[in-house]
Amino acid sequence: MNPQHLVLFIVVWATPGFSAEPPNFVFYIVDDVSPEDLGAYGCSFAKTPNIDQLANDGLRFENAYLVISSCSPSRCAIITGRYPHNHGAPELHTTLPPGQQTFVQSLADAGYHTAISGKNHISDKGKASDLGFAVESPGQGPGKQADWIELMASRPPDTPFFFWFGSSDAHRSWHFDDETPVYDPDEIEVPPYLYDGPRTRKDLADYFHEVSRIDTYVGKIRTELERQGVEDNTWFIFMADNGRAFPRSKTRLYDSGIKTPFIIHAPGRVKPGTTKSFISSIDLSATILELAGVEKPETIQGASFAPILEDPSAVTRNVVFAEHNWHVNFAHERMVRHGEWVYIRNSFPELQSLAMEQDRSYPAGDELWDMEDAGNLNPDTQRDIFLVPRPVEELYHLGKDPHQLSNLAVNPEFTPQLESLSGLLDRWIEETGDSVPEDPTPDRVYLNGKKQPQPRGTPPGEARNATNINHPGPILVN
Repeated sequence: MNPQHLVLFIVVWATPGFSAEPPNFVFYIVDDVSPEDLGAYGCSFAKTPNIDQLANDGLRFENAYLVISSCSPSRCAIITGRYPHNHGAPELHTTLPPGQQTFVQSLADAGYHTAISGKNHISDKGKASDLGFAVESPGQGPGKQADWIELMASRPPDTPFFFWFGSSDAHRSWHFDDETPVYDPDEIEVPPYLYDGPRTRKDLADYFHEVSRIDTYVGKIRTELERQGVEDNTWFIFMADNGRAFPRSKTRLYDSGIKTPFIIHAPGRVKPGTTKSFISSIDLSATILELAGVEKPETIQGASFAPILEDPSAVTRNVVFAEHNWHVNFAHERMVRHGEWVYIRNSFPELQSLAMEQDRSYPAGDELWDMEDAGNLNPDTQRDIFLVPRPVEELYHLGKDPHQLSNLAVNPEFTPQLESLSGLLDRWIEETGDSVPEDPTPDRVYLNGKKQPQPRGTPPGEARNATNINHPGPILVN
């Protein structure tokens, strides 16, 4: 053997994370969970030992952002690696249109066994094969997780696998079981933007019951991977599709709605720790394909964050963008974060910012509205959803204002930051083909508590043919 070849051989096998076999993937996506509601992210009362251990053994991302805080468009963005106005299903309860490439299809074409179980919310029932999945299951049990271990155990042998496990926890309405911890409302810490009352505390306590059920299945999945002897060659990825389903969280562009818990576990491949590096949910597709050694389609707008897995201080993007589109109620907001600064622009400030999670549909919202009627809310922290008109522009410094309660957009001292971020957003809008609909989908109408059929309006991006645009927009900026 040529000595030069021998040296190359040794170097390749010494590279961290290298394996002679294609790696496996388990992707666990949960419904409506904010990062700060997990022990791994600092929640003092959350009973999430398995997630906490996954974070201790893996890499925990502190700045993982979704591109939208709305179930179906968020999941469509993850599976395509494209912004909502680019993948063609930017509003709630829209399915991915034909012709949009998914990273799962790329894996399947490369010989992977692919399966989805639980909440889909990307394609119509029975149509997951159009996304690249060989196996589709609606899931079982209160959180739709009960058949996951069976699916893992019955997979084809000697074939690399990708499992998409979509929990319906912690989505309203709440479902209970006898195996999951029950929370005392008195032990709950109420976010400052909610009213700290008995109905809100009980509502949050019931939510945390479902968060703990999520945790139970993290443990069961790891146990099964260990039983099969494949944990060392499996990337276990954990995240949420949007923030908790409470006022000023889900659907919104504040961190409580648009930030996701994000943990990657891979023994011997990822050094345990944390990273403050930015990633976007559209980056996951490019990353998984790189880890699998599969070519990335040109349609993917995301950037692989594989370098961060070897070096948590690595930077693969330093700017993230997000959008807020129709979700029961009409909205058109856009967000950009760069450094510690967040800028939000509202195209329809005359509208109250509502969705089912913000109105009287559920206990926390109902109590908030009652306290508004009684004049008992803190005007600085708890009246956000009642603002009409809303600010056209919002500017926040996350280091000094993590809950984003003090809008600095009207302060002349911060005009340079405002103009810089506004310019970044303009560039992203132009490069990715975003647009404001002239005939948007109207608010959902209810009659006797039942939603009524309604026509869809023009989605954002359609006026500029955004579904055919692959430009990623800004990723690394000065």
